[in-house]
Amino acid sequence: MINTIIFDFDNVFMNIDRHLTIEALKKLGLKEWNDEIENITTKLEKGKLTEVQFMIEVKKLIPNAQIEDIRAAWHASLLDFPLTRLEFLQKLSHKYRLFLIGNFDEILIAKFEHKIGYTFTREFYQCFEKVYFSFEIGLRKPEPEAFSYILKKHEISPKRVLFIDDSKENSDIAASLGMHVWNIDLTKEDVVDLHSKKEFPLQY
Repeated sequence: MINTIIFDFDNVFMNIDRHLTIEALKKLGLKEWNDEIENITTKLEKGKLTEVQFMIEVKKLIPNAQIEDIRAAWHASLLDFPLTRLEFLQKLSHKYRLFLIGNFDEILIAKFEHKIGYTFTREFYQCFEKVYFSFEIGLRKPEPEAFSYILKKHEISPKRVLFIDDSKENSDIAASLGMHVWNIDLTKEDVVDLHSKKEFPLQY
């Protein structure tokens, strides 16, 4: 029987559209989203670059852009966090061990917390036994080590875990480690639909 649920963060709870950031950066002069900026982003998400270092690296790619405009472009991907998802999570937290793991950087987390408000943020974080963001632990999905880090640290049996993510690549890795997975189809599903997923051995 499942007693632990590990959630992805973006688009499972906070709605994100990273294409908005790409388009905003292009308006500032970025020619294309290539391997170079992808590598810079990965380093930021793994905590290998500070915000200042990241801004310096991006400015090299778009030298005519102002730092404040680059930061605003980076924030553009953050949309909204439906209250129904928080309410769902609060009820679920009374019955299961809950964990959060997200590929997120310090710039977006700071903006996220400010955008939705610190009271909302506190109530959200309190639903989890522990919250893990990639920039804090130096690991990001779909690296198997990112999942193993949580399992080992909290002595969790993977066969008793349900992992929820909108990325099939991430879900496939979790499944390969022995976890139950729900790969959410964002076009027709929401995390609050978990109660209707009969294929998982959950108790309500």
